[in-house]
Amino acid sequence: MSEIYNIYCDESCHLENDGQKSMVLGAISCPKDKAREIAVRLRELKQEWGMSRHMEVKWSSVAPAKLDFYRHWLDYFFDDDDLSFRALVIPRKAELEHGKYGQSHDDWYWKMYFDMLKAVLREDRRYRIFLDIKDTLGGKRVAKLHDVLCNNLYDFDREIVSSVQLVHSHEIEQMQLTDLLIGALSYQARGLKTSPAKLELIKRFKERSRLSLERSTLLGAKKVNLLFWQPNFPKD
Repeated sequence: MSEIYNIYCDESCHLENDGQKSMVLGAISCPKDKAREIAVRLRELKQEWGMSRHMEVKWSSVAPAKLDFYRHWLDYFFDDDDLSFRALVIPRKAELEHGKYGQSHDDWYWKMYFDMLKAVLREDRRYRIFLDIKDTLGGKRVAKLHDVLCNNLYDFDREIVSSVQLVHSHEIEQMQLTDLLIGALSYQARGLKTSPAKLELIKRFKERSRLSLERSTLLGAKKVNLLFWQPNFPKD
């Protein structure tokens, strides 16, 4: 029987006209049979630092008073061999010219989602994919992503990607960890400098990953796998 993996997906600044320079899609994956153990340990870390186990960890909440706690959460990701992270970064959304490809921003968005996940998916495994509930269009997004993934993988019986479902991020620690990692990438890609605590966490991310977080990794990178996507405009 194929091993089952959980993939927890999130995104930052993905809307076409949100005024943000960059966009990030990201996912943390782990074996399904390790998911509960990982979540329990992450909740324990919250309690060890005097916080409620129900507190939602997210990038927007990184602040000096909680910096050491967030460092420990980040360190846990690097110390647990069952966790891996993949992200696709679009550094400059303003360069996108969807009209040259006869596509909408939504069409392009789903292509990017597949590009982000294709480095994670393997034909000899099965996957359950989780998305954060963000808006009332969530159900349509789930169906669309499932179709895109299965069609591109020729997985018409949905044996590889067995499910795509919506979840509340405050209930799932791995979703919160994904938010933390893509938040760091997005903050750096947008060139922001206003939060010393966030800059310190990004520094820790670089130290533990031994990456600049400014360029793509090798496609086969295991722990942290990054793609900095650039448009390849067709010639006139």
